[in-house]
Order: sequence, then structure tokens, then C-alpha cells
Amino acid sequence: MSGISPSAAALYSRVEKVIPAIEWPVFTDDIDAILRLKRERNAVILAHNYQTPEIFHCVADIVGDSLALARKAMDVEADVIVLAGVHFMAETAKLLNPGKTVLIPDMGAGCSLADSITPDDVRLMRQRYPGVPIVTYVNTSAAVKAESDICCTSGNAKAVVESLGVPRVIMLPDEYLAQNIAAQTDVEIIAWKGHCEVHERFTPEDIRELRAAHPGLTVLAHPECPPDVVDEADFAGSTAAMSDYVGTVKPARVVLMTECSMSDNVAVDHPDVEFIRPCNLCPHMKRITLANIRTALEEMRHPVTIEPELSGRARLAVERMLAV
Repeated sequence: MSGISPSAAALYSRVEKVIPAIEWPVFTDDIDAILRLKRERNAVILAHNYQTPEIFHCVADIVGDSLALARKAMDVEADVIVLAGVHFMAETAKLLNPGKTVLIPDMGAGCSLADSITPDDVRLMRQRYPGVPIVTYVNTSAAVKAESDICCTSGNAKAVVESLGVPRVIMLPDEYLAQNIAAQTDVEIIAWKGHCEVHERFTPEDIRELRAAHPGLTVLAHPECPPDVVDEADFAGSTAAMSDYVGTVKPARVVLMTECSMSDNVAVDHPDVEFIRPCNLCPHMKRITLANIRTALEEMRHPVTIEPELSGRARLAVERMLAV
């Protein structure tokens, strides 16, 4: 590739199936700068599965779903962590690395689930259901986590709920995740009314139309989807579980009922699988770009801070989850 550095040209081989060659030069200056800045700052980039391929496959050091990023963040030895994801993920990385600098490239990278509940809401739930443990999805603020007993992710929610050894739990804030987990366990689950703005838009009719248009289609759904969508799917699981399913089962034709970039990122590793891509984009994830990752490293912005009176209690809820 003329005018492109050898390192950027080599990286293109990872993503050539999902990024057209004509688009690649747009990314290369930022990629080269980010690789240099990571060395200079002793920094690592953690990227969620919903990040675009040029971030996920070309500049990230650690990738995965919320659970994987939380676990791997505990072992990061760098001085600086850049979280290519949304704000609650950056807070979780900070909780587990209080002595490190954690940067979020765009403070506007939020989450509809995190916005659906406040610490006061959690305290009111405790008053309404005294003695019932509160299991809080990691897609929440540190302040909400601090009011909780234990956190969970979509990948370990059932195990967390059953680990408590009680007949009833409160599960916040994703109503559909709570309902989908309730269908898998004998534990009674009291749900909140929060929804993910990406996953709540999928419908059973979407799946039926896709099956009609693409014979032999295997449908994988995220458990933040409504229960009737999960019921229509062939498999439901976290983003990591969906990726593992594709790698293990290797369906000839598959659709992932989740955020847009997930299919691109999984497709890079499985060029023999045909991916059908109904696209529900997360506007918050897409606020993270190569350009603002570069700026974050250049200017050391925006550092994540958590009030000391919250951090200890929130960290305990996350650590309890990681111990399950």
C-alpha cells in the first residue's frame, strides 16, 4: 500500500475481509500514532466486542465482553489503561486498578441501561424487599454498584444468582436479562424495567423474516433481547458465548442479534462462515474512534475518577462476582 507505513500495511491483513482497501488509508495515521503513544505512555487499550474492527483488531491489547475485560483488567501492568467502550466499563477498570490512570476517550459514551437506574432506586428496592439480595448487572454506574450485594454480566448471571443460595433475588437493571435468566433457574427474580436500546429493538418477526430470506440460517441472540426473541433463536448467550459458538459449531450461515460491529469482529476470525448483518447500532459505543483514542493518549484525557466513599463498596460487588 503506497504511502502507508509497514506496520499499518501489515495490520490490514487482519481486517481486509471487513474493511475495504479504499477505506484503510483513512485509519493508518491514527493507528501508527496510537501504537507509538502506547509505548511512550506504557499504556494498554481494552476494547469491548462492540468496537469497530480497526480498533478491535488493530490497536487493542485486550478484547472481550464485559466479564473478560473486568477479569483481565485486574492483571494489567501498564501505567495507563484506555477503555475503548462505554463509561461503566471504564469505571469498572478503575475500580479494579485504583492506582492506575484509566482514560475514556469520550465522556459521552454512556449506556441506556446505566441511565435507567440510580442509587436512590436501589435503596428503595431494598426497602420494598428487605433481606432480598441485590444482583446488579455491570452495565451500571459505580454509584449503583456500591448499593448492590454482587454484580453480574450476561455471561455469568445465572451462576451468580444461584451462588447466593437464596430463593429470591432482585436483579437490576435489565428487565429482559432478568426474565431470560429466570427461565433458566428456580430462583425467583424480581426485575427492574431497564432495557438496552440496541437489543430491545429486535423482534421475533425480524428472526422469522431473516430465516425466510436466508435458508439454513443459525440465529444467535444476546440475553438482553426480549424473551420472545431469545425463544425464536437457536442459541442465546453473551458476546463471548456467541463468538465461541461460531468458532465451535461453525454454522454455514449465521446472524448475531446484537450490536453492529460484533459480526465484523467475529467474521475476521471465521472467513468461512457467512454472516448476515441486521444492524442495530449502539450510538454510545460508536462515540469511541481511533481519533479520540489517539487524543486520549496525547492529552491524557478523560481520566476516570470515582468518589472514595463509593469505590470500596462498588469494588467489593465486582470482586464478589469475579469470585463466583
